Amino acid sequence: MKPRLRTLTIAVTVTLAASGCTMLGPDYEQPVAPVESQWLEAGDSRIDSQAPVDPTWWRASFADPVLDALVESALQENLTLRSAGLRVLQSQQQLAIAIGNQYPQQQQLVGGASKDRQSGTTFENYNLGFNLSWEADIWGRYRRQVESASALLDASVASFDGALVSLVSQVAQTYILIRTNQNRLEVARKNVELQTEAQRIVLAKIKAGDVSDLDKGQVDALLNNTRASVPLLEATLQQLKNSLASLLGKPPQNLNYLLGQKQDIPSAPATIALGMPQDLIRQRPDIRIAERQLAAQGAQIGVAEAELYPSLSIGGSIGTAAGDTGDLFDNSSETWNIFGAFQWNIFNYGRLKSNVRLQDARFQQLLVDYQNTVILAQSDVESAIVNYLKAYEELAAYQMAADASSQALAISTYQYRDGLVSFNTVINTLTSDTQQQDLLVAAQGKVATNLVQVYRALGGGWEIRGNSDPVELLPAAMKEQMRERTGAWEGILE
Repeated sequence: MKPRLRTLTIAVTVTLAASGCTMLGPDYEQPVAPVESQWLEAGDSRIDSQAPVDPTWWRASFADPVLDALVESALQENLTLRSAGLRVLQSQQQLAIAIGNQYPQQQQLVGGASKDRQSGTTFENYNLGFNLSWEADIWGRYRRQVESASALLDASVASFDGALVSLVSQVAQTYILIRTNQNRLEVARKNVELQTEAQRIVLAKIKAGDVSDLDKGQVDALLNNTRASVPLLEATLQQLKNSLASLLGKPPQNLNYLLGQKQDIPSAPATIALGMPQDLIRQRPDIRIAERQLAAQGAQIGVAEAELYPSLSIGGSIGTAAGDTGDLFDNSSETWNIFGAFQWNIFNYGRLKSNVRLQDARFQQLLVDYQNTVILAQSDVESAIVNYLKAYEELAAYQMAADASSQALAISTYQYRDGLVSFNTVINTLTSDTQQQDLLVAAQGKVATNLVQVYRALGGGWEIRGNSDPVELLPAAMKEQMRERTGAWEGILE
């Protein structure tokens, strides 16, 4: 090795060794957040706190092939999820840039050729060389930036998981509401049939002179009110289908080819697996986002503190220059230089110190936000659990009320035909039965949607991203589109 090149190599090596000596700023430790040891409703027989949440809870809970297919389609086509995947890809490249900043910041292979003519004489000049400059990471500024970028990458992955959990929950809830409204629509149409039959009975009794037109007015009013509910339910049903289409990444369209014929509302299992409250820390994406953002900010304190100290840079160049291309690689044509420099912002010390305090205050705020996120998450889950359990009890009561209402309607209609009761009794039982049957169907849907909300609050579902049937951050077609746009993705998007 030539002496001059050896000198440059030794200088770089010494500076590299010095750059690994110090790391300013606090080393991050995951904070402690208050978490209850048991759910408030842990004593309820319908809750299993020992079994973990099934990653594919919608399959385990409802066993509905149509819902399974809809979720699968949404995971492949939903545009909000694709956008979250692209944000993960951006964070990956931000981390790669931060890692690259630890190495020589300026590396250039330069060359040139020129020809001048002066006073009848032609002068030629050729040069070829390599330049390098590098700021040594003595205080750990670049390493802290890598630490921060790595934590932000984790946060972006958690954000993708949050979008996934939200998507699955929205698809499940929308599907359940579609089935609920289909069944409510069927109930309304059956009530129209029942009330039409009551109208026929009244008309027959009027014709026989047994009752007055007052009975006809009452039944006509009830019948037309029930008929009026049908278009409203039909509009709501179409709106829900439109919402489902957008979740599937499609414009509004006829989804009958996916939904098939009307089916019963998915029913909830007798027992639901919730896991322990401590599982929230690793399950809920919003908690993981808050914790990873906190970690990223902790590293920024070290970056700010490094600005208080001098920075050391080294660099140099080595090359050759000659008046003829044949002489470029002769020893006599060799050119080189080496330099070392430092920079210390001593006159900006007050501003830099204020920036350290600013970064620390942001860290403390994010710490409080993280602890608050954990508390709010527990409240969210507890509220979802009690809503589900009480909806289950509500459904049981509505079932008994609907059964009693149907029986009362049958009895009053029979007695009215025999002239044993007035038509007011029939109208009351018809009205009550219309309401009770609709309330029963709505309550069935409420139990199912509340169960979905429980799993959404628990943060369940994102784990499928790493299972044997993984969810891709980006679909293959999008990767190919990006590779075609720029060759920079070769070897990255595979």
